[in-house]
Amino acid sequence: MPKLFTPLSVGALALEHRVVMAPLTRMRANSDDSPSPLMREYYQQRASAGGLIISEATPVSRNGYGFAGAPGIYDDRQIDGWKAITDAVHERGGSMLLQLWHVGRKSHPALQPNGEQPVGPSAIQAEGSAITRDGPIAFSLPRALEQHEIPGIVAQYGAGAARAKAAGFDGVEIHGANGYLPEQFLLDGTNQRNDDYGGTIANRARFLLEITRAAADVFGADRVGVRLSPEGASDSDPRATYGYVASALDAMGIAYIHLIVPFDKEAEPGAAPAADKKPIPESIRHLRALFSGVVFVSGGFDKQSAQAALAAGEADAVAFGRAFIANPDLPERLRLGRPLNAYDRSTFYGGGARGYTDYPAFNQADGRRQYQDNPA
Repeated sequence: MPKLFTPLSVGALALEHRVVMAPLTRMRANSDDSPSPLMREYYQQRASAGGLIISEATPVSRNGYGFAGAPGIYDDRQIDGWKAITDAVHERGGSMLLQLWHVGRKSHPALQPNGEQPVGPSAIQAEGSAITRDGPIAFSLPRALEQHEIPGIVAQYGAGAARAKAAGFDGVEIHGANGYLPEQFLLDGTNQRNDDYGGTIANRARFLLEITRAAADVFGADRVGVRLSPEGASDSDPRATYGYVASALDAMGIAYIHLIVPFDKEAEPGAAPAADKKPIPESIRHLRALFSGVVFVSGGFDKQSAQAALAAGEADAVAFGRAFIANPDLPERLRLGRPLNAYDRSTFYGGGARGYTDYPAFNQADGRRQYQDNPA
């Protein structure tokens, strides 16, 4: 029976445990979108021997931004900052993947080059807000991409993967979830095109599969993963849509798929014990059955529910988010059953060291923060 602290092969990567650090947008990059020295400290703190870190979402172009302060991978000048980070993670015996990101329509001209309109598969405005350096601002109406523009964006993913390789990353994850550009193409609720990238499931999945191949051409498919969020998708037949994608990714031979399990992000830490967690949805279990490679799940897991998911065969590894924010030594805490630091939501996005690099490891705890057992 697989446990959190048993080895796992993920494509070309050999992990010593199954506690993965999930991608977490923190908005601490330099003003030129290059990774900051503070980011190096943050990731180094969270690296562990035989562990895997997935970087925060990282735009492949200036047009791919929906959060000011996110680090980029669209310029060669950003490579050195990332190389300092991967070196620090490798020095501690860990592996690290870069998550490639394009927000598509979920942006605003304030975040776009020359105040341009954001782009998407169709001119359908998203609900919600982009995050500028001055605060949130409602998403604007996007411009529908012309078909001749799409290969250029695919090439940006390939170039981002090449820069990630030059920066020492062990592979990449395609962010194909959470309503960003790849998912906007995939779902018929956001894609009303009638060309090669719209209409049928195969056409709507084309962009996601093309950018995945572009990354695989750089790293090899066994160093590429794809993150998906099938539950609650704005699609007329999500089971068929995501089933097609899972089967196509399986045929491509990628290392893993990373599936998001919905959870209450506003719940107070520790409010619901693991035994009360909802079971993993059928939409997730369906994809698990179709994909023969490694499956990660993420979304509100604690040690007990993570162990249960592994024991039930619903996943091979679990990615933890919020718990990793507050606990740089999370794998060791979970392994030894130690209490967890409470996290401070007000410091999640932007700022400096506070709420970022000042959370103590267990053996450094000095009473600055209250301990409580909170979910990831």
